[in-house]
Amino acid sequence: MSISRASHPYHLVDPSPWPLMGAVSAFVLAYGGVTYFHHRDQTWGLLVGLALLLATMAVWWRDVVRESRDGHSHSHEVRHGLRLGMALFIASEVMFFAGFFWAFFHSSLKVAPMVAQWPPPGIATLETWHIPFANTLILMSSGLTLTRSHHALRADRTGRAARWLAVTILLGLVFLSLQIHEYGQALFAFTDGIYPSVFYMATGFHGFHVLIGVCFLGVCLARSLSGHFTAVRHLGFEAASWYWHFVDVVWIFLFVWVYWWGNG
Repeated sequence: MSISRASHPYHLVDPSPWPLMGAVSAFVLAYGGVTYFHHRDQTWGLLVGLALLLATMAVWWRDVVRESRDGHSHSHEVRHGLRLGMALFIASEVMFFAGFFWAFFHSSLKVAPMVAQWPPPGIATLETWHIPFANTLILMSSGLTLTRSHHALRADRTGRAARWLAVTILLGLVFLSLQIHEYGQALFAFTDGIYPSVFYMATGFHGFHVLIGVCFLGVCLARSLSGHFTAVRHLGFEAASWYWHFVDVVWIFLFVWVYWWGNG
């Protein structure tokens, strides 16, 4: 079959060692994480697993980029499947955050009988209209700059698209810096009750998604500067754009319900 012409428009991936490498790295990372939780001085497993996972991501996605540029692997049908896969992935992420919001509402609406007051007594919440509001403006602005970059790319103005994309990445880094600073100002720890637990889980995982989005956009910036994208073929950029706008929308819900309404 390798020497015959395919009678279908789909891309059959060549045998690859990266799935096995990814499984091994995930196991080492999980084992190292559990070991670290029990023995804080043993970090080797966590670091080795993280290094293996990052290496797997680098070589696996390198192959995907090469396939996208060989001129025949990513046909129209394949690109449609990739878009559908990205849409389903984002849908799964929506369900992921829905669990955090439900945990928040379960306590804040006093569904849980053991919660009589929200926020619980002794919890000094963060000021809504300081860093959280500034981060809201920053993240919404990053959505606008990313849209400008996308429009520039569709107009085949790759230089302008790269500049707007760089601004988007910079705004994402500023957002993360302010969120880290905000955590340093918080007067409650993760183990101080239901409010801190839900707060740190929801906002912390969102911050992690922002970090992933910054890396995603950084790869797109490198590919844009290398001439990988054209006005009609930029699926990787589209996927990164969808992901970033999803992160924007989740933050709006976090700001309104956790920082604003939840603080009341």
